[in-house]
Amino acid sequence: MTYFADLVEGYHRFRTSNLRREHSRWLELREGQSPKVMVIACSDSRVEPSQIFDTLPGEIFVVRNVAALVPPFETRAGFHGVSAALEFAVTKLKVEEIVVMGHGACGGCNAALSGAFRDAAPGEGGFIASWVSILDEARDTVKARCGDGDDAAREMEYEAVRTSLTNLQSFPFVQKAVAEGNLTLHGAYFALEDGQLRVMEDDGDFRFQQPRPVDTDAALTVAR
Repeated sequence: MTYFADLVEGYHRFRTSNLRREHSRWLELREGQSPKVMVIACSDSRVEPSQIFDTLPGEIFVVRNVAALVPPFETRAGFHGVSAALEFAVTKLKVEEIVVMGHGACGGCNAALSGAFRDAAPGEGGFIASWVSILDEARDTVKARCGDGDDAAREMEYEAVRTSLTNLQSFPFVQKAVAEGNLTLHGAYFALEDGQLRVMEDDGDFRFQQPRPVDTDAALTVAR
C-alpha cells in the first residue's frame, strides 16, 4: 500500500466519522467561509495549526510556508503567494486577528542561521536560501546577541516571528485595518519538545501559556 492509499483510507474514515458528526457545519460551509482568524505557520509536518489550536473546519484561514515567513510588502512582478493570501484574508474575509506561529526545531530558521544553502543552485537548496534571506537581518541580530551557542537556534525561531510581524505591518491594507481597530496581530511559538505554546507579549518576549484547569463536572455535562 502506498502513502497516498493511506491518505485515501483516512478520507474514508473522515467520511464516516467527522463529516457525519459535523454534517450541518459542512452544509453551512458550502455557502462560503467567514473565519475570524488567519494563522501563518510553517510547512513542517509536525506543526498542524488546526490540531494545535483544536479548531473546526471554517474557523481559521491558514497559510503555511517554510519558517512561517511573511515577506515585506512589494509590488514588483512575481508570484506573491503569501501576499495574495494576506490580501484576501484582510480585505475580503475581514479576519479580525492574524497569528504568526513559529516552532521549535525549525529547519528553515536553521538554514537561515547557518547559511547552509547560501551558494546552492535552485533545486539543490537555492530556492530555500532565497526564501529564508528574509531573515538575513534577524540572523545578524541573533549572532550578535547569542553567537553560535545553544541559545541561538531558539532565538532565531523567535526572531523569525518578530520579523514576520514587522513585515506584516509594511502592507498598507494591514496598517489601515490595524489603525481602524479592525485587526490585531499576534506572535506565537510552539515548542516541539514539550508541546508548550508560548505567546509573544508587548515587550517582544515569548511566555508559556499555562493551561486552564479543566472543569470536570462541566465536561461530563457536555458529554452527556
